[in-house]
Amino acid sequence: MAHPSQLGFQDAASPVMEELLHFHDHALMIVFLISTLVLYIIVAMVSTKLTNKYILDSQEIEIVWTILPAVILILIALPSLRILYLMDEINDPHLTIKAMGHQWYWSYEYTDYEDLGFDSYMIPTQDLSPGQFRLLEADHRMVVPVESPIRILVSAEDVLHSWAVPSLGVKMDAVPGRLNQTAFIASRPGVFYGQCSEICGANHSFMPIVVEAVPLVHFENWSSLMLEDASL
Repeated sequence: MAHPSQLGFQDAASPVMEELLHFHDHALMIVFLISTLVLYIIVAMVSTKLTNKYILDSQEIEIVWTILPAVILILIALPSLRILYLMDEINDPHLTIKAMGHQWYWSYEYTDYEDLGFDSYMIPTQDLSPGQFRLLEADHRMVVPVESPIRILVSAEDVLHSWAVPSLGVKMDAVPGRLNQTAFIASRPGVFYGQCSEICGANHSFMPIVVEAVPLVHFENWSSLMLEDASL
């Protein structure tokens, strides 16, 4: 959960998000080193009155400042490509959920069950209970089991939406007439918040995403209760 004045990312709740955080730190350290070197050169050039003829015309320096940026780009590109392929990997999902974007709410269908689906609307500010978050709470949470590969099929019924949960490292566009898929593994129990990340109209900021990760036993109890309610 993000908090005011937060500078970094939210705490990772999935293996992919942990990889993204490590890559962010790796790239940021390279940026710091480059910025420090450039700042030092600027200060040195401005503050000194001496001139070095080997800097003005040197084949070795030109070779270095041509090869070094290429090496740095490779050091950034290789981990980035690795994470991109990891994010596209979907191996034997234990559960498949279809998330449909509407103006302005989400609907979820658990496709492994015969009749398990519901709409998820934002809870108005006046109806919030103490401790709940304004503009982030939904009346029905998407419940998933912990440490299980979950496949999300994302689409939309009307306009473009985007299903995004930062702490899980998931963001997938919901396009009408198109079925996109992504996957995640919740590595710990908890409640993880997200929002529609594609401007979709007047109430774009009022369609939150709430994912609740629970142990498998609790998930089975929840699904049984939902199926009983649907049959009544």
